[in-house]
Amino acid sequence: MSNFVQGFLDNDSFFGKFMTKLGIIIGANLMFVLCSIPFVTVGAGLVGLYHVMLKTLRGDGVVNPFKEFWIGFKNNFKQATISWLIFVVLAVALYFDLKICNAAGGMFATFKYGVYALVAILVVSFCFLLPTMAAFADTIPHLIRNGWFFCCRRPFQSLVMLFFDVFPLYLTYTDMRMLPLYAFLWCMLGFGAIAMLGSTLLLKQFNEFLPKDEEDVVYDPTDDEDKMLEDLRMMDGL
Repeated sequence: MSNFVQGFLDNDSFFGKFMTKLGIIIGANLMFVLCSIPFVTVGAGLVGLYHVMLKTLRGDGVVNPFKEFWIGFKNNFKQATISWLIFVVLAVALYFDLKICNAAGGMFATFKYGVYALVAILVVSFCFLLPTMAAFADTIPHLIRNGWFFCCRRPFQSLVMLFFDVFPLYLTYTDMRMLPLYAFLWCMLGFGAIAMLGSTLLLKQFNEFLPKDEEDVVYDPTDDEDKMLEDLRMMDGL
C-alpha cells in the first residue's frame, strides 16, 4: 500500500506531472495578473504566458514559471505592447461603429454585418499573434501573417482555440451572478489554462519550424525553402 501511495505521489507519475503542470499554470497566471495591472502591459503579459506554456511543453515539463514568464514578458514587451494598444484602439472604434449602425437604423443597420466581419478578423489576428510572437522573433506584420498561416492550416483546432479564447470571457461578462467565482478562477489559473490549451493545440505546428536545440535558429514558416535559408531568424528563447 505504501509503495502504491509513493508511486502515485511520485513526480514521474501522472498525478505528479499533473500537479507540476498545474503549479506552473498557477504561478504564470499570478505573474500575468500582477504584470497586467497597468493595463497597457496586458499584451506583453499574454505573450509571457504563452512563452511559459510553450517552454513547458517543449521541455521536460518542469520550468520556473516566474523566471520564464519574465523572460517572455521582457523580450516581447515592445512588440506585444504596441500590438495590444492597436488592438484596443481598433476594438473601441469598431464598438462605436456598431453603436452608430444600430442607432441609425434603416439601410445603415446593414453595415453592422461588415463591422462584425472586421471584429472577427481582428479577434482571430490577435489571438494567433500572441502565441506566434512567443515562439518566433519577427516583425509584427510577419507575425500576424504567420498567425493566420497557422490558423488556416488546422481549421478545426483553430475553432477550438478561438472558442476557449472568447467564450469564457463572454460568459464572465454576461453572467453577473457568478462574477465573484469567475474573478477568482481568472486570477488563479484562468488565463494560464487557456494559454496552455492554445499552446498544446499549436505546438505540433510550431515544432515543424522551431529548432530541435535551443541554440538553433528559426525561420519564417510561410517562405519557400530557399527563402527560409536566407531569412533565418533567432528564436525567441524557446
